[in-house]
Amino acid sequence: MGFPCRFFGKLSNSGEVVIVKRPIVKKGLVFLLIACLLYVGFLHAQIYRHVKENPAQGAEYLIILGARVKGETPSLALQARIDAAADYLRNNPSTIALASGGKGPGEDISEAEAIKRELMLQGIAENRIILENKSTSTYENIAFSKKLLPEGLQRGLIVTNTFHQYRAKMIARDNGLELGGLPAKTPAQAVVKSYAREYLALTKYFLTSAL
Repeated sequence: MGFPCRFFGKLSNSGEVVIVKRPIVKKGLVFLLIACLLYVGFLHAQIYRHVKENPAQGAEYLIILGARVKGETPSLALQARIDAAADYLRNNPSTIALASGGKGPGEDISEAEAIKRELMLQGIAENRIILENKSTSTYENIAFSKKLLPEGLQRGLIVTNTFHQYRAKMIARDNGLELGGLPAKTPAQAVVKSYAREYLALTKYFLTSAL
C-alpha cells in the first residue's frame, strides 16, 4: 500500500470536500534513488578515467598533495603518495618535487615536512624538494605551490590518491596549471570512506563552480 505524500481536495455534488490521496512518495523515492545512483556512477566513471591515464615521463616537477600526519608519521594515504612520487623521482632524476601541506590538528610537523623526510629516506636529494607548508586544502595546496614553482617550468604532474585525482586536476586547471596525474593507491581500508567523502567534495566543487 503506497504512502500518500499529497492530498487533493475537490467538491462533490453535495458540496462536501472529498479528499483524494495519491500514493506518490514511493515513486518519488525510487526516482531520487535512481538519480543518485546515476550521479554517483558518473562521478566514479570520471574518477576511474583519470586514474587510468599513464603518467608522462620526463615531467619537470611534481606537486605532492599532503594528507593527514599522525604526530610525525604519514597516514597510509600520504605514504602511498610519497611512495609513488619517490618511485617517479628515482626514474626521472631531473624532476623536482613540491611537497605541499600545512600543519593540522594532531600533527607535530607539517605534511610538507613529513613528505620531505620520507622522500629523503627513499634516496631523493634534499635539493630536489621544495616545501609549501602553509596550505590547508586541496585548493591552497595547488595555489600556494604554483607561487613556488621555479620560472619557466611547464610540464608537471599532480601526485595524490586515486579517489582524489579527478578533482585535484580540475582545481589545478582552475589555477592555470594543466597537470597530468600520478595516481597513488588508495589504502584498502579507506576505500569506502575516501570515495564517499570525495563524492560529496566533488558535488560541492561543482556547485561552487556554477555560482
